[in-house]
Amino acid sequence: MRDGTLSAVSFDLIVWALPDRATSAEVRAAHGRCRQGLHVQSQPDPRLVRFYRAITASYPDRPAGPNTPWQVAPLHAAADHIEMNLHETCPDQVLLDIERLAAECGLLLFDPQDGSVYPPTPVRG
Repeated sequence: MRDGTLSAVSFDLIVWALPDRATSAEVRAAHGRCRQGLHVQSQPDPRLVRFYRAITASYPDRPAGPNTPWQVAPLHAAADHIEMNLHETCPDQVLLDIERLAAECGLLLFDPQDGSVYPPTPVRG
């Protein structure tokens, strides 16, 4: 609550571009460093660039349209992660698309609400 008004509820997901075989503990530690303001200073990971371009091609964030799934736009993009604040009522298809694209790009999904880390499932070809 801010200034006597209620803020909308969001569901947050973060995709992380960490080294292969990163553990759940390493993802949580990276998230903790981010929350403390300690950020990786480098060029964006190419996997994140691919993910961002793909997800925003389906669900634009600049500008966010009237039926956008994004509670906060534009998305928060850093060199090693992208944070997505989604409307609590966003369609399940958006979540499925995020999961699929994360897997295709070799990213880890982090749910800060409960601390779960979801490794990408192998893409079958």
